[in-house]
Amino acid sequence: MRPFRLWLILINVISLTVDTDPGVDDAIAILLALASPEIEIIAFVVSFGNTDVEASYRNIFKIYQAVGRHIDQHPEAHELFPGYTSVRKPLLLKGATGPLSGELHSATYFHGRDGLSDISESHPELNPPEDLLSAGNHPHLEVSDHPAHEAVLDLLRKRPPRSVTYISLGPLTNLAQTLRTDGACVRERIGRVVIMGGALDVPGNATPSAEFNFFADSYAVDEVLISPTTRLPLARVLLLPLDITSTHLLPFSTYTTHIDPAFATDTPSIPTAKKPLTHFTSAFLRRARSVMRAYGRDAMELHDIAAVWAAIAHPPGLEGSAPGWTARRRSFLMERVGELTCGMCVVDRRDDKGAYAPGANRARVQAELKSHMAAGSPGGFGSLESVAVPARVEVTDGPSHRCSDEQEGVPVVEGTPGAEALLQVMVKRIWHVVVDKENLTADLLLV
Repeated sequence: MRPFRLWLILINVISLTVDTDPGVDDAIAILLALASPEIEIIAFVVSFGNTDVEASYRNIFKIYQAVGRHIDQHPEAHELFPGYTSVRKPLLLKGATGPLSGELHSATYFHGRDGLSDISESHPELNPPEDLLSAGNHPHLEVSDHPAHEAVLDLLRKRPPRSVTYISLGPLTNLAQTLRTDGACVRERIGRVVIMGGALDVPGNATPSAEFNFFADSYAVDEVLISPTTRLPLARVLLLPLDITSTHLLPFSTYTTHIDPAFATDTPSIPTAKKPLTHFTSAFLRRARSVMRAYGRDAMELHDIAAVWAAIAHPPGLEGSAPGWTARRRSFLMERVGELTCGMCVVDRRDDKGAYAPGANRARVQAELKSHMAAGSPGGFGSLESVAVPARVEVTDGPSHRCSDEQEGVPVVEGTPGAEALLQVMVKRIWHVVVDKENLTADLLLV
């Protein structure tokens, strides 16, 4: 038995359900999961989001086909993708086609109509054969037409309690539907939920105030994370908002120097000149690079890749944060219907240090003073014109108005082992390239 296989047996493998709308960064995140010995993918639940659910469904097959072709040409790479196996095939399930409520949105402006930079047209050789898309015909995927939320519940019931990690890389619709069907089962048996979504203290990427996944189904966010009657057990949740994911990058200079020297935005990838997996990633990264350059940055933000990294580091049952990671409870409300703010994480900043200087929470004190005035308290409204140094007033908040108590908030990742660390892990596991940390640091400083 080879040492690598022995290691796989000895480590505690995480059973992972991947809820995804496979766009560009989702695809790389899935490749990282397939290349990570800490993970056994037990199911893919595809969703609308970056593209429509049918394109999301096909993109899983494209990813698996690329890995398979790579292994066929380079058999030694088989052990480097422990998740690619015919022994324990993950379920492939079609999930939500649209949000619980509200308009249907997509991110095709970045990911293309097919979710992978329109490679279905520019690189037809990367399209999977039609006969592999139906149930029972795929050697590495268990294709199922069972309703996704019911299949997820079946997995939770069959697996040991609190042993499954559920990672959401797209809108939270599938998870919300699963909670609606049997919330007691989910809350009792789920081990860990890792979510990429939201923007707390930074601008959004779908709108000025909202991150795309939360914008795409704000009602689902409210049911999964906010509403006391429907939400998950927050102690088992780990949220990675744009605040942390956008600081983790793949500089395209790193990709060109160490992975594909022929990578360029003005010419399509040529399959005969490189390894199959590199051809696949270069094919869909070409458009992504053009879009990011238009935004003034020659790098791709590793949103979903960072979430998979967090799931690897935080298996079910782990108390607190893994070494090198930090997380803090954050409380926020979800704006569901705002014309300009739908999908916004509304953080109550009135108690933050520096929100008012000096004095207490001015807005809440002012509201309490007005209440006293309406009840006949002396002083007149003239005394409300300046409350920079308000009198001490006992203020009580109802539970629906207060969202700043850290002990009741969602655990939010605020620190990781570093952008260089993720980049080093990613290029080594996916493309089997070892790059010195110093070189990666230098590349990151240039973007």
